[in-house]
Amino acid sequence: MSGVEFLDKLLDGVEVEWTPLGKVGEFIRGNGLQKKDFVKAGFPAIHYGQIYTRYGLYADEAFTFIDESLANKLRKARKNDLLLATTSENDEDVVKPLAWLGDEVAISGDMMLFRHKQKVKYLAYFFQTENFQRQKQKYITGAKVRRVSGGDLSKILVPIPCPNNPKKSLEIQAEIVRILDTFTQLTAKLTAELTARKKQYNYYRDQLLSFEESDVEWKTLGEILSMRAGQHISASKIMRCAGDDNFYPCFGGNGVRGYVKENSHDGEYLLIGRQGALCGNVQRFKGQFYATEHAVVVSVHKDINVDWAFHMLRRMNLNQYASKSAQPGLAVGKLECLKIPVPSLFEQTRIAAILDKFDTLTNSIAEGLPREIELRQKQYEYYRDLLFSFPKQKEDVAVEHQEVANEW
Repeated sequence: MSGVEFLDKLLDGVEVEWTPLGKVGEFIRGNGLQKKDFVKAGFPAIHYGQIYTRYGLYADEAFTFIDESLANKLRKARKNDLLLATTSENDEDVVKPLAWLGDEVAISGDMMLFRHKQKVKYLAYFFQTENFQRQKQKYITGAKVRRVSGGDLSKILVPIPCPNNPKKSLEIQAEIVRILDTFTQLTAKLTAELTARKKQYNYYRDQLLSFEESDVEWKTLGEILSMRAGQHISASKIMRCAGDDNFYPCFGGNGVRGYVKENSHDGEYLLIGRQGALCGNVQRFKGQFYATEHAVVVSVHKDINVDWAFHMLRRMNLNQYASKSAQPGLAVGKLECLKIPVPSLFEQTRIAAILDKFDTLTNSIAEGLPREIELRQKQYEYYRDLLFSFPKQKEDVAVEHQEVANEW
């Protein structure tokens, strides 16, 4: 069934009106609440930053509380209000929505509530669509801190099905929410499964890579591995992507930075980030590649399994050995002095095979749960945008609505 046929069946011939948000409801700005006001128990409260860090698309309980005396001075959201974080460091996140389904809750500044008579989760889902993001973009202001005002949000058009029959409109909105909730819940289950599998992986990894002092031989990394920093290459030689076999991956401290026409290594290696926020990040790569000076290139000695070494280095949390400066860095000489237990090659191979299976399940973007989650998320986004791709009205009506929107 095509997108148009799907929507036609859902709407069953009813009208859809693209209406300015200012005509749908009222924007009310929060006030006065700061993080330092939080207490262990009291009146529930939401700080705008928590919409980014603590909440999903909807919620009915707050994580934090304030004194009742302060709550009396603050604006409060109530059930079916849409909460919006109106400032952010990037364009994508600004105006992130939270459909509030609980009792009264105090809200901070730098956020607004939108009070209306629609299905709040319907509006929250719409705020995630490409259509909303495209409309929002032209109203974003600020340099370092990006923001959108309530006045500008009032101009954004939202599709309201069957506007002259509120009961029918809410029924259609509820059906759209039901479909999107199904996709959301499926993704949430897969994410919870991935979290459980990662915990299981970490548990078995710790068990398999832990040895008593007397059970195995302990050696320094310098005795079993060869480590050296990569080479400098000018940024002008690095391409974002490459379309033929004459280009090779160029690794920096945090992974592949792009592609270059020259290679510095060919074979099976481990790479360790040696500078920056992800200092100590461990990866493995087989083939031809170029490594910049921001990566440590690691090759294994005889009687060492490269996959076992990969899991061991990741478990060691090498970031803890970085210098405590403004730009953290790892010294190769310091890494070479670290001691680890080294079992037989047979045992290394056995351990690596087990951990590789867990690693594929929990980390692979080509296989396993991360890939499945990515596919489900794309499927959800496709149907979300499809369900909100209501046909526009006749050209003259659309122009009239835009003129109304501009007046707000």
